[in-house]
Amino acid sequence: MATLTLPRAPFGSTGHDSTRVIFGAAALGGMSQERADTTMELVRTAGINHIDTAASYGASEDRLQPFLADHRDEFFLATKTGERAGGDARAELERSLERMGVDSVDLIQLHNLVAPDQWARAFAPDGAVAALAAARDEGLVRFIGVTGHGLDVAARHIESLDAFAFDSVLFPYNHTMRAFPEYRADVERLLTMCAERGVAVQTIKSIARRNWADGKAGHFSWYEPLTEADPIDRAVRYVLGRPGLFLNTSSDARLLPMVLEAGAVAAERGVPGDAEMDADVAALEMAPLFDEANRNEI
Repeated sequence: MATLTLPRAPFGSTGHDSTRVIFGAAALGGMSQERADTTMELVRTAGINHIDTAASYGASEDRLQPFLADHRDEFFLATKTGERAGGDARAELERSLERMGVDSVDLIQLHNLVAPDQWARAFAPDGAVAALAAARDEGLVRFIGVTGHGLDVAARHIESLDAFAFDSVLFPYNHTMRAFPEYRADVERLLTMCAERGVAVQTIKSIARRNWADGKAGHFSWYEPLTEADPIDRAVRYVLGRPGLFLNTSSDARLLPMVLEAGAVAAERGVPGDAEMDADVAALEMAPLFDEANRNEI
């Protein structure tokens, strides 16, 4: 791959200038160590300085350990916990630190915190939010974020930001998802709140084409991604054309070079218009990953 220059921007109020293309380390989850090492060298060569993983991403944290042993100080390192009870969230965070061979992470995120019952449990006095805040006070993490999927996620993130001073949010952002008026309105409200409060905004599913017709099993990504360079280029530019948004790469590592190339030229090529995006939707039979019948399932 030719030398790339990826744009950078302040990651909220953290003081870190992150590359606007963040490496989604879910891609490492099912890899051999050898292939993971090769992938991480590509990430480093491309100039990415922000890694996003999770305890639930298979062997991802384990695969990162050899790379982080040599390059930890070059990256803003984020992971996630899916636990809602305080003790369980603390234990999972400690396991993540051990698996990656690090003393601390820059960002710990509450993974897919959308369902009302899980939200209430996480915000209980003995819940995950309080436990992660304590871990931050102890120096195990520097910042705390929240992530989610589905049509309800932006509205739920607004509630989360009103309940706790999270440092980052993460949610789906692409042309087909924004076609839902309710979702688009919730996203705009969320983006306004994040801008006012200095909260970093990460996006996922940028290059999603549609759900797999045969289900998720056996695929590198749980959704069917775009696979051709030009549609990927437009999808990436659609996200990065919005100031303040960060794009997390797909769990299908085969697409990483095309995403990186698109990210490097996004500013030069500009934001694709709705007509261009609509043409891709029609030509590639694209469809939103969530709808009224499937609001939040992942």
